[in-house]
Amino acid sequence: MPIKVAIVGRPNVGKSTLFNRLVGKRTALVDNAPGLTRDRREGQARLAGAVFMVIDTAGLEEAEVGTLAGDMLAQTDRAVAEADLLLFLIDARAGVTPLDQHFANRLRRAGKPLVLLANKCEGRRAQPGLIEAHELGCGEPVAVSAEHGEGMIDLYDALAPYIESGDQDREKASENDGGPLRLAIVGRPNVGKSTLLNRLIGDERVLTGPQPGVTRDAVTVSWQHQGREIALIDTAGLRRRAKVAERMEKLSGSDAIRAIRFAHVVILMVDASTIEAIHGALDKQDLTIARTVTEEGRALVICLNKWDLVADRAKVRTRIEESLEGSLAQARGVPLIMVSALDGRNLGKLMAAVFTIEERWNRRLATGALNRWLEGMIERHPPPIAKGRRLRLRYMTQVNTRPPSFALFVSRPVELPGAYRRYLTNGLRDAFDLDGVPIRIMMRKGKNPYAKD
Repeated sequence: MPIKVAIVGRPNVGKSTLFNRLVGKRTALVDNAPGLTRDRREGQARLAGAVFMVIDTAGLEEAEVGTLAGDMLAQTDRAVAEADLLLFLIDARAGVTPLDQHFANRLRRAGKPLVLLANKCEGRRAQPGLIEAHELGCGEPVAVSAEHGEGMIDLYDALAPYIESGDQDREKASENDGGPLRLAIVGRPNVGKSTLLNRLIGDERVLTGPQPGVTRDAVTVSWQHQGREIALIDTAGLRRRAKVAERMEKLSGSDAIRAIRFAHVVILMVDASTIEAIHGALDKQDLTIARTVTEEGRALVICLNKWDLVADRAKVRTRIEESLEGSLAQARGVPLIMVSALDGRNLGKLMAAVFTIEERWNRRLATGALNRWLEGMIERHPPPIAKGRRLRLRYMTQVNTRPPSFALFVSRPVELPGAYRRYLTNGLRDAFDLDGVPIRIMMRKGKNPYAKD
């Protein structure tokens, strides 16, 4: 396996910026305000042909055990323990601070290979700080600018002795279209998303707490379930836009939406105990998130958490199903799983639903079967007459999966009513077991492209 490299340092020295630079994309949130990163994040880094795993961590600050800051420090300590090599980052423009000195001593005691990086060295202002960095006793500092990409060759030279030969040729492989199943967990704040992730993988991998907003950026954790490679993504809670005022929450919300767009399957977590308190109706924000998932073409599973706290379960379930049927027709039949993330109840059923909905989302239908089905649908309910002429549905074929997408060749596509399109969509669900996944039917004008002249 490629070596693991942890980026550590006090808050706001550029750890997440360096992480993004090494992985080649803006996956970690970056802002001038310190303390944005809370959970540790992993990614595959590439540097001058070398491949290794890099870990972004929360800023090092002393804190009491049991507090949120103390939990963040514990997560950073775990990253240090797991890593093969530490990149200790300081802000050269700010110079060496007492906190840098304190944590330099702490990191040296960890007994791991350590490379000292002086960040923000893109100008003369950094020279005094670069010289001061020698006082930390962590060896020759490497001058870099994570934001501008300067000093990356020098960083590679510092890492080269620790990178195994041949790592640059390693690629992560999986039986699933070249990559793992990307499974995102989304929902409103404080519904148990991070608790679910920790329970699934059997480790306190991400921070949890009774207060909302503990998770800030989307954290991806590699996991294996029943022999299947899964990239499990924890996200920040999504609130209504009108209620979001702080810049950090806006960044976190944007990151959660991006996680939805790049996911294969999305678990929407809902607090079932609060639903019962409001007479069994899904919150508007839950329905908005569900619509976002289906509009992005992702497969959706709705997870009702804290089900053990619900008194009248039959009544709550019936009302939730009714609200979904009326407000989420584009994903009719979406799986609804009742769980308790805290004690692990029904998590096996949840993962079974995830695998089932992903199989439907990936399903490809034979063209012959599709057109035989289309003939039957037309025979049972012919398309309406428009402007004195009957619309002709000539041919149908599947053009894509993930989600199932179809091209329907119609004599006059613009005039085919929305009600008839819904008739066809629901017919596809019934005939080919496509309940719960988004279906896209694209209208095309012209003759059957496979028919002979």
